[in-house]
Amino acid sequence: MNSPSFSAQTRRAFLGRTTQGVGAVALAALLRGPALRADAARGVVHPLPLPQKVKRVIWLTMAGGPSQLETFDPKPKLALMHGQAMPESFTQGQQLAQLQGQKLLCHAPQFPFAKFGRNQTEICALFPHLGSVMDDICLIRSMTTDAINHDPAHMFMNTGAQIAGRPSMGAWVNYGLGSEAENLPGFVVMISTGPGRSPQPVAARQWSSGFLPGRFQGVQFQGRGDAVHYLGNPAGVSPAQQEADIRAIIALNRGHDALAHDPEIATRIAQYEMAFRLQTSVPELTDLRREDPRTLAMYGCTPGDGSFASNCLVARRLAERGVRFIQLYHRDWDHHSQLREEMPLKAKETDQASAALIKDLKQRGLLDDTLVVWTGEFGRTPMAQATKGTTGRDHHNKAMSMWLAGGGVRRGHVYGATDELGYAAVENICTVHDLHATMLHQLGIRHDAFSVKFQGLDAKLTGVEGAKVLTDILS
Repeated sequence: MNSPSFSAQTRRAFLGRTTQGVGAVALAALLRGPALRADAARGVVHPLPLPQKVKRVIWLTMAGGPSQLETFDPKPKLALMHGQAMPESFTQGQQLAQLQGQKLLCHAPQFPFAKFGRNQTEICALFPHLGSVMDDICLIRSMTTDAINHDPAHMFMNTGAQIAGRPSMGAWVNYGLGSEAENLPGFVVMISTGPGRSPQPVAARQWSSGFLPGRFQGVQFQGRGDAVHYLGNPAGVSPAQQEADIRAIIALNRGHDALAHDPEIATRIAQYEMAFRLQTSVPELTDLRREDPRTLAMYGCTPGDGSFASNCLVARRLAERGVRFIQLYHRDWDHHSQLREEMPLKAKETDQASAALIKDLKQRGLLDDTLVVWTGEFGRTPMAQATKGTTGRDHHNKAMSMWLAGGGVRRGHVYGATDELGYAAVENICTVHDLHATMLHQLGIRHDAFSVKFQGLDAKLTGVEGAKVLTDILS
């Protein structure tokens, strides 16, 4: 060979040769010139095959499985049958989680329903703020899922598969479309929990990039304290020193990438660049003290309190800055017991902020091209489950309620229905794959043509089961 290989060069010699070469390119990458910004904003799906109605998604996950019978699906017949045996015609041969082999008794909806909006849509009276924006909401009462336990149900809702290792929907969207956010990740996740019980954890694999390049995975922001851990420089490290370190590290990575051609090296370079930019962008983003006091009052939050309300306000700020996919988790909806005691608390923690997010996006002209989704991972049984002397509902995958707003969906519309006892969806039955297909459609992506080769197969977010776009809910 005429010249020594990269591995044969000393670190000092390599850095010396690249101070004015690759190091300068690294600095240019950090500063992101117009050409680099344009490249970062464009994903692999280009040009888009469909009209893009939505530029970004805000996905509100009520972790634990909220009961449709105490939220959005009124069942007067179930109230009349309270305490009576559940008819076997509904349940015979059906999969039940923790009620298998038990005596199945009907359990009435625990709270009254009220009518809201022009169409007098009935939802639980615990959600008056959502009622106030019912004319902007498309309510789906016929959603179903394949999973019946929390972790696989979250995996299925997030990735379209119950097994770990698949890319999350946020990663798929980030990969397909890129991001318009110059100084923030394209996919951001935030988690909140109300006071009281100890909810189940939400694992980071729920926002994994799976077999897609790692730079498309979700980045978790904290609701309290520093939004991103270790964001500040250690004591005694100046910005100039840090910049020099990053230049050197990126130069080494680029040199190695020229030989190895490993996509994860590109991810490593991108993450160093992003971390550098986050140091200035994140503190400004999460400083809610700059918000108008009337906006804080509308959401019902205190800056830095880590609440769902505060996270919803941060979500709006992320949307303004071009973040492509924003997912908020609010935990502790797993009401096997104490349903009557706990549901009012969950409603209070989420109702006002969810409605405020819709109002805020609308007044800023962002709702038309933002898709807001509110859902859990599954629904709840119309039969009672008694635990420790109090009553709740078991996991259920045959019926759940959810809603969407903005992003070209029909407003003030109710889609689908369950049977008279709320056990199973019977009209316009929807699947998780259908929901994903509809989201991608609004983003301008054909779900059936959006795939990546993995283990010899064309892997898709929407699977191979024949997902359909829910055209009837689109305006």
